[in-house]
Amino acid sequence: MSAVGEAVRERVGGLFWFWSVGAFRRSLPVLFLLGLAAFILGPLLSLILWAFAGRWFYPALLPQEFSLKWWDVVFGNRSVVNSIKYSLMTAPTVTLLSALICLPAAYAFARFQFPGRRFLLLSFLSANSFPKIGLYISIATLFYRLHLMTTFWGVVLIQLMGTLLFMIWIPTGTFRGINRSLEEAARDVGASGARTFFQITLPIAMPGLLVAGLFAFLAAFDEAQGTLIVGSPNYITMPVMMYTLVLNYPQPVGAVFSILLTLPSLVLLLLAQRLLRQGYLAAGYTL
Repeated sequence: MSAVGEAVRERVGGLFWFWSVGAFRRSLPVLFLLGLAAFILGPLLSLILWAFAGRWFYPALLPQEFSLKWWDVVFGNRSVVNSIKYSLMTAPTVTLLSALICLPAAYAFARFQFPGRRFLLLSFLSANSFPKIGLYISIATLFYRLHLMTTFWGVVLIQLMGTLLFMIWIPTGTFRGINRSLEEAARDVGASGARTFFQITLPIAMPGLLVAGLFAFLAAFDEAQGTLIVGSPNYITMPVMMYTLVLNYPQPVGAVFSILLTLPSLVLLLLAQRLLRQGYLAAGYTL
């Protein structure tokens, strides 16, 4: 009887072990996603709590007191307000200028074959293939001669460098992926080249162009090293001001300013989503 009981216990134990291993394997993706979410969202949650914490001391998991006093400190600092103004001036200007320069070039890269095309396309990676600080210092020596140091357009030009990769490569791939038969059909029914581009090609390409514009804006908005070298002390943008806040102010001030840095990204994402919902994808199929 004991032998039978022992055999039953071994079989039950084996089944339980097999079920445990199987359940563990099935739960691995869920555990991985939870760990990734904690890794990404944990610091953001901590940042939000610090921004509204009046008192928060160890070992409390949550602030003992919530307050808006750190927001008053940030918006009461004239230098901080000026940095926000400069960032909201330079980043849209850089994005618009980058689009005006790069989108025609991207269309040419996608639709035409010419000598040196591949080399020119790859050359836009050069600015991102090595540390930029040396490049910025070299450009600063040129800007000194051109009287662009500590000027608005000097900051715009130095930030423009970080947008070229996005505004060339993403639209080039977008234009290349458009089915040319749609354009040919429009031309066959009498549409001009300009009308075909603006009513067929451009609406279809709009999602990719929006993504490129989003990345270009964020690259300009978050650029700090070149702006520090070229713009200081007259043009201090938000990323540059962040260094001062982190080093010289209490921790919650940096948290408040970090939240302000993320707001333009959220607004752009919501705007892009709204534009896509309004039918930009379908607009390309109508004359």
